[in-house]
Amino acid sequence: MNSNLRLARSLLTAGLIATLVGCASSSRPPSTFLSVQDGRAQLVNGAAAVGTAADTLAVISVAGGKMALLHEILVPTSLVGPPSSIAVSPDRKLALVSAATKLDPADSKKVVPFDLVSVIALDSTGNAAPRVVGSVHTGAGASGISINRAGTLALVANRVEGSVSVLTIDGQKVQVINKISFGASSGPSHVAITPDGRRALVSRDGDHRITVLDINGRDVTASKRDIYAGLRPYSFDIAPNGEFAVVGNVGIGQGDSDTISLIDLKTNPPRVIDTTTVGQTPEGVMISPDGRHIGVTVVNGSNKAAESPFYGLANFVLYRVEAGKLQRVSEVGGGHWLQGQAYSPDGGTVLVQDAMNREIRLYQINSSRLEDTGQRLKLNGAPSAMRYWK
Repeated sequence: MNSNLRLARSLLTAGLIATLVGCASSSRPPSTFLSVQDGRAQLVNGAAAVGTAADTLAVISVAGGKMALLHEILVPTSLVGPPSSIAVSPDRKLALVSAATKLDPADSKKVVPFDLVSVIALDSTGNAAPRVVGSVHTGAGASGISINRAGTLALVANRVEGSVSVLTIDGQKVQVINKISFGASSGPSHVAITPDGRRALVSRDGDHRITVLDINGRDVTASKRDIYAGLRPYSFDIAPNGEFAVVGNVGIGQGDSDTISLIDLKTNPPRVIDTTTVGQTPEGVMISPDGRHIGVTVVNGSNKAAESPFYGLANFVLYRVEAGKLQRVSEVGGGHWLQGQAYSPDGGTVLVQDAMNREIRLYQINSSRLEDTGQRLKLNGAPSAMRYWK
């Protein structure tokens, strides 16, 4: 086959794939997402720097395979900690946003731990911008946050303080009623509540364990069960049916390949049943709404200096669970310092946050194959966590 014919066939194939992706994208119903941006978070050739942009909450629509910024308001937040610093109530009327850091009042070139959780009212029509209607103080390093399916209880992991705060929700009234302490070196990063509301898991990257919490109404207590998945368990998600969880173990960031672990929640007590290597720093882990896929944002050294032997482009990797094992099914390379992700309800659209380039990347899943649409949405701050809204 001559080179011209090969080129023609390659162009035809590429065009066909783009057409199929475009058709699939345009046939999916519109979706709306909430993304939080840290205006301070920057990297300069692998070194942390303090930016001057504002922290924001953005409302992003996806329709016809294209993203659009609908609203953006000022809300304190932070990229420090796993990409789980936002939670949306089941009735879609409320969001909670945590802020693990803030500018040092004495030095604008430094950040210090913060303990703020903002209460955001959401307009169900989507016509009006979200509004900050309150705030509460939980504990230093307020990071991962989740709300139960009843919409009455929230839990916040206070990473610096070494605790989890218990919050009650009554309409727009949110208040702290209790705190569970694990110790200053425990580093609780994220806490997620099981679908039945009876248990929660807390990833503790400071002492390398996952603690099981028991929930009885408004009473939340630490059980005697700790799970040991890997080195520095960090971001994780629980399947919509409550049968399993997947946690990312971020290691110590020295160029070694890190892991994700599958936790069986059907057994009593729950336990790790599989662990697999994903690459450097699995920053964010999320399970699709239908439970079929597990998305992992792998930083892959993209946050390191360009001259580092461990420098590389980031990856977004798709897994699924088969016979109790984690199976890698597809991936897309590209971007730097990837953070959070969010799926459309049908699991066919994925928004991925690129913190270094301050943009959202739009991917599609077609027959378990990831496709990069090439769509990007630029923002002023570093995207640090996101959730599907409606």
